[in-house]
Amino acid sequence: MQSLQAHRKVEHLSLAEKLYSASHQNHPFDGVRLVPNGLPEATVAKTDLTTQLGPLSLAVPFYIEAMTGGSQQSTKINRSLARLAAKHHLAMATGSMSIIFKDPTAKASFTCLREENPDGLIFANLGAGANLNQAQVAVNLIHADALEIHLNATQETVMAEGDREFLWQANLKKIITGLKVPVIIKEVGFGMSAKTIAELAQLGAQIVNLSGRGGTNFAMIEDRRNHEDDFTDLYDFGLTTPESLIEAQLLTKHPTIIASGGITTPIDVVKALAMGASAVGVAGYFLHELIQNKEAGLDQTIDHWVREIKRLYALLGCQTTADWQQVNTVFSPELMSYLEQRRLQIK
Repeated sequence: MQSLQAHRKVEHLSLAEKLYSASHQNHPFDGVRLVPNGLPEATVAKTDLTTQLGPLSLAVPFYIEAMTGGSQQSTKINRSLARLAAKHHLAMATGSMSIIFKDPTAKASFTCLREENPDGLIFANLGAGANLNQAQVAVNLIHADALEIHLNATQETVMAEGDREFLWQANLKKIITGLKVPVIIKEVGFGMSAKTIAELAQLGAQIVNLSGRGGTNFAMIEDRRNHEDDFTDLYDFGLTTPESLIEAQLLTKHPTIIASGGITTPIDVVKALAMGASAVGVAGYFLHELIQNKEAGLDQTIDHWVREIKRLYALLGCQTTADWQQVNTVFSPELMSYLEQRRLQIK
């Protein structure tokens, strides 16, 4: 019989797929346009897709972002994702591993990643309430190359059984300074403000995943699980991924930025790079592809993404990922209004 925690993980997977269309009905990156380059002076064959996240070198500028773990169904999904990560040389983040401290049988849903992908880049994942010892245990369990710590105050607020105390900064600082592997601080789909990014930098964070609204919506998912209250008014809460990238741009100095949340096409990836991200995480779209079209279908999708992104690099005159910092973007009136309002507020 599975634990209550494992049952919750199964619910999350089921609802993520059931609500996929509703949570992805708006596409925030439509508000961002790339200025074309008629004389790119670049070749696809010489394109270098590698990118750096601190000491970590990613072969391509997107990776498989945190999805699941903790149940038998999660194990099957994680094995498929790990096999594809190994085949395509993608980094991969686990779903939250907090369950292993309450249900030891859940460990197999995470250790399977190394069985399928012994040499690849794998990121462990814990909530912001975890302590340094738990962080080290999670990293050791899967020989992780980095640790993601997720900030999910909005999700916990809507979750009937969620936390009601969000006193995280002391733990974050201890984990960031105490672990020998890189630590990535990430949101879970509600975006980050310039203030939050700056505060994380003060705690020592060197890599931040902005994870904005536009993809998997945990307010919606937890509201469907919550039979005590109605939180439909939070379905549109938070900042989109483009808005969060603007927030980072408004800072004079900021950590290395990862963008995730609502990434569903290769051009979304390069738009995020042009807006200052060093890499892009993809979760909901890849999970949807895996469920709908099985491992073979997601395999073809990832293969296409790599081919198209190489061509997009050359099309915009980029031979390396760093070159995207020179690509100009144009914002929709709505996104431009957001930029102007926030620029005035931050002054």
